[in-house]
Amino acid sequence: MNYDFEHSTTLRVRYGETDQMGYCYYGNYAQYFEVGRVEALRAIGMSYKRMEEEHVMLPVSEYNVKYIRPALYDDKLTIITKIARVEGSRIYFNYAIENEEGKVLSKASTTLVFVSKENMRPIQPPVAFLEAIASYQVNENEK
Repeated sequence: MNYDFEHSTTLRVRYGETDQMGYCYYGNYAQYFEVGRVEALRAIGMSYKRMEEEHVMLPVSEYNVKYIRPALYDDKLTIITKIARVEGSRIYFNYAIENEEGKVLSKASTTLVFVSKENMRPIQPPVAFLEAIASYQVNENEK
């Protein structure tokens, strides 16, 4: 199923996240995308904590990123997270990070897999998650 859900969250580049040039270290972007993903799920009423309590884990199976321009120390960043689709046990996210001027600094995508906490095997998404995201489902016939 394809979805049309978008959520934005903001954060600042901290001094300890930069190199000597004041550029945000590229490895921090994965954490920024995670912040966006966690907050997007929270915005639809789901949380990692709740899923883990229900014995569902959500590990990343794929991560792709394109760096367009650097984030700098003290920049206020907006992380735009989109839930693009859910196929079987997989959920696909797309991201963009913008600076205060609205310039896109990077774009990324991740694929996560719903797995059982007991055996780490793929499972179907929790019913509560599917119900929470149902209102954002895109009708394929309207494309």
